[in-house]
Amino acid sequence: MKRPARAFWLRSPGHGEIRDVDLPDPASDDVVVRTLCSGVSRGTESLVFRGGVPESQHGLMRAPFQDGDFPGPVKYGYLNVGVVEEGPRDLVGRTVFCLYPHQSRYVVPASAVTPVPHSVPAARAVLAGTVETAVNALWDAAPLIGDRIAVVGAGMIGCSVAALLARYPSVRVQLVDADPRKAAVADSLGVGFALPEDALGGCDLAVHASATEAGLARSLELLGPEGTVLELSWYGDRRISLPLGEAFHSGRLVLRGSQVGAVSPARRSSRTYADRLALSLDLLADPVFDALITGECAFEELPRVMGGIAGGELPGMCHRVVYGADPAR
Repeated sequence: MKRPARAFWLRSPGHGEIRDVDLPDPASDDVVVRTLCSGVSRGTESLVFRGGVPESQHGLMRAPFQDGDFPGPVKYGYLNVGVVEEGPRDLVGRTVFCLYPHQSRYVVPASAVTPVPHSVPAARAVLAGTVETAVNALWDAAPLIGDRIAVVGAGMIGCSVAALLARYPSVRVQLVDADPRKAAVADSLGVGFALPEDALGGCDLAVHASATEAGLARSLELLGPEGTVLELSWYGDRRISLPLGEAFHSGRLVLRGSQVGAVSPARRSSRTYADRLALSLDLLADPVFDALITGECAFEELPRVMGGIAGGELPGMCHRVVYGADPAR
């Protein structure tokens, strides 16, 4: 039985295209999924689109169902929500999330999809991978009751972290960004906002997600004694410099990396990747996360839109790609 589909490919850095593909026949333990919507992971996918993945990171940066290799041709992405058309009886008709690239239909093992809770609209579920990054980051950071926390960089990741921190009891959370328009997003998430020069210092924790040298330097400046910066930004092939004089040593400051590719050591013995993703989808029942979706286009428009996102002409946070009819909101 022929199963045609269409997929977004990066032909070469800066040049995307839609290709026709034929799906393989599913095995007995596979599912056939029809995509409702996918999300553009703005920072990482912009880096891939520009051809900025360092050669040393080609293996580590592979998406679970990536085809091709960096810098291209490559089919890349990992925020996909669809409906199971064929597969095990308990999954047929279910809305599922999968770490699959931008493609209208696909075949994967049933174990690779996670059912979306009925309380979560498909259109919001594209944020699951982003919220999963935030969950892992907070497992790494282990914030405490009453902590003073700055989240520097109000993009998809930073806002997801801030939204989760807003649920912690008696914490002071401030979202810090150079764009004053992000104040409205912070208000939607229920956290404070400040421009970098106005941010409150004396922080126990600063979560950095701006992917800028200035943002990381400011994160260090905002710490109190023995405070920690948790670095979530991905710089690709860019080199940055940091002011590690001044209070860095006398204040016994900590700069720590976090990455979603491995479950945090704090939970690795008791949580699987599947557990972490299921938790992230449960958290998305909160409509506050709708503030993170700031753009939408049809799948056929994606080659043009990705160029605008990667080039900075289309700023925002999560950009949702819709396939056919709008997903249920």
